[in-house]
Amino acid sequence: MANIKSALFIRPTTSADSPAVSRICLLTADAGVSAESLHEAGELPGLMYSEPYVHLPECYAFVLVDPTLGKEGEGEVVGYVLGSFDTRGFEQSRLTKWFPPYCKKYPLSAADAQVVTEDTPAYLRILTPQDKHYIRTIHNPQIATATQVAFSPAHLHINILPQYQHQGWGRRLVGQAVKYLKEEKGLDRLWLGMDPRNTNAKKFYARLGFKEIPNTPVGTVGLKFEDWRD
Repeated sequence: MANIKSALFIRPTTSADSPAVSRICLLTADAGVSAESLHEAGELPGLMYSEPYVHLPECYAFVLVDPTLGKEGEGEVVGYVLGSFDTRGFEQSRLTKWFPPYCKKYPLSAADAQVVTEDTPAYLRILTPQDKHYIRTIHNPQIATATQVAFSPAHLHINILPQYQHQGWGRRLVGQAVKYLKEEKGLDRLWLGMDPRNTNAKKFYARLGFKEIPNTPVGTVGLKFEDWRD
């Protein structure tokens, strides 16, 4: 097992990683555990919180790969760290370039409809309450607060499949993001928003040097790179 663990590696994402990061997002979307049972349209969490970062120009993204899985020589993505170095620019690109086709696929009327008719497409007839929540969100996405962006223009998301957690890979993934933002973008801070229910995540970020940012939404923590605990 030690050899398998040591064989894992981190690399930049490619567009081909989009389905994998979407899947990982779904499997960790309920405060760190799987949200599969909460969705019929399982792509929705990833459309909001992971896939845009693989495709939009204001973003950075790295994946954790297990080379012992998947097709020979290719491996399988088992975790990721991704985010934007320009949150306001990302929000605009997400709104104008990323969401429009999915807003068409998942019209707002599907989230608000009380009655399913024979004209309703089959995939919209079985939406769960959580699906409908995400549909409303992609039609009216939340944006970062002024206080969050004032702390840093850069934000981050990280998720790792449960069987690869508690092995030091989370720290390495965050370290990769810190290195990129510091060396490539000249930044000295980043922030993220976490689900307050995820107490394990809160402890993890605290160990790395993240601290709560005053006057920001609950669950927002920030890292000054001078506090980074590698």
